[in-house]
Amino acid sequence: MSDTYYLKYRPQSIDDLDIKEVRDSLSKIAKSGKIPHAFLFSGPKGTGKTSAARILAKVVNCEKPISKGVPCNKCDQCKSITLGNNIDVIELDAASNRGIDDIRALREAVKLSAAKAKKKVYIIDEAHMLTLEASNALLKTLEEPPDHVIFILATTNPEKLISTIRSRTTNINFRKAKIEEVIESLKRVAKGEKIKIDEELLKLISVKGGGSFRDAAKILEQLVTEKVSFKKDDVIKALKLSKDTDIEEFIELLSQKEAKKLIDIVEGNINSGSSISNFLEGIINNLRKGLLEKVGIGETKIESLTKEDLVTLLELLLDASEKIKSTLIEQLPLEIAIVKWCEKGNQNVSDGNDKEDLTPTKDNDEPKEEIKVIKKIETKVTQTLIEGSSKIAEITEENWKIILAKLRTINSTIEALLRATKPIGFDGNTFKLGVFYKFHKERLEDVKNRRIFEDTVTEVLGKPIKLVCTLTEPPKREEVVIQAPSKVENVLTEGQDKDIIKIAEEIFNNN
Repeated sequence: MSDTYYLKYRPQSIDDLDIKEVRDSLSKIAKSGKIPHAFLFSGPKGTGKTSAARILAKVVNCEKPISKGVPCNKCDQCKSITLGNNIDVIELDAASNRGIDDIRALREAVKLSAAKAKKKVYIIDEAHMLTLEASNALLKTLEEPPDHVIFILATTNPEKLISTIRSRTTNINFRKAKIEEVIESLKRVAKGEKIKIDEELLKLISVKGGGSFRDAAKILEQLVTEKVSFKKDDVIKALKLSKDTDIEEFIELLSQKEAKKLIDIVEGNINSGSSISNFLEGIINNLRKGLLEKVGIGETKIESLTKEDLVTLLELLLDASEKIKSTLIEQLPLEIAIVKWCEKGNQNVSDGNDKEDLTPTKDNDEPKEEIKVIKKIETKVTQTLIEGSSKIAEITEENWKIILAKLRTINSTIEALLRATKPIGFDGNTFKLGVFYKFHKERLEDVKNRRIFEDTVTEVLGKPIKLVCTLTEPPKREEVVIQAPSKVENVLTEGQDKDIIKIAEEIFNNN
């Protein structure tokens, strides 16, 4: 999707910033005239961190400020910063300039005075991607910065920055945007583009945007580009959202523990092209509101479910929501959660002895149909496993082959990283992985990659595991060949070491 709307209507002054707390904090700093030499802008993507950084660059460099801390947006400095071609405002992507050599070059460059502006401003995006060595090198500059330089570090993961850098910067927290704030941002776009759209539809777009101003603007632009009529049903269909009535019906069926009907609705969503993730998010949001009402917050009542029921359901569905991100079958985690919920406290469920003469709890219950539903889910679970691997209790060479083959189908990037590793221990709970290179270790320890690996190995071994990565010396060049499901490849950790870093870096640079 294009960024045209977002870039065209991004805030150009502090007063234009959409998040009130950010607006207030930066306004106080700007008007004080005492601008810190280093900032840390932290928060989710699309919340305006880079826009705010550019505005701050205008504040310190504007040639004809309207008032103290308020740039004119008309002088040469302001215009060039808006266009992104000001030679004294340098924007760096830490994901591409993460090494010690990059930061050493930066340290040399900051010694030079600004070419035309009053201050040189370095905006370092995704600062958490800097290596430890690069971070320590940057720290030295932050501790003794030249008077003519200001650093603005932007990151979605401030906890990954070393604590000494965080302590040397003025932190501005960009929280996830509220729906009302995103709506106001969209109204600014709609007015500028002369788009006639109801606030109710702007709210749907804001929800879909997930608290990101940028994503919401992209969605609106896509709807306009695809010439979607701004009728509620058409927008819901285009955004693959679920209607409120569908969610209400689903929650009512949950209270009745109607497994078959619930799964039919899930299948219907898949067949209609709707997003299961969005559908599940709507259910979770409604259940949350119902839970809050039970403790005296809000007015969304769900009378058919108790507080305990709501807590249990939310736990099941939140777990399903996490697993959807890495499962082979999108709807499977939700289907499993449905079956677990409908089985809970229900005596008409198999006790594990495969008996089918179950006693229904209501006269109109159909236990045999429910058994078929449960078996259908069990069949789908079985299909996601590699045959014969669900009861493995140790890491043999054969088991490792199965894990790699399965990961290749789920996430080829992780499988490529594992070419520079080898299993070095397994005690039934902790899976110890020897990793030959720091780059690979950092990537495998990333929260998302770690979860995918742990979930996959748990599925293969039939027991939950925890991944622990340890830097290990690469083995001597000794090639080990693994038979993959469809062809023979050199995929184990030993051999071809000189190509490993190149392979992984190419993968991540293309992502």
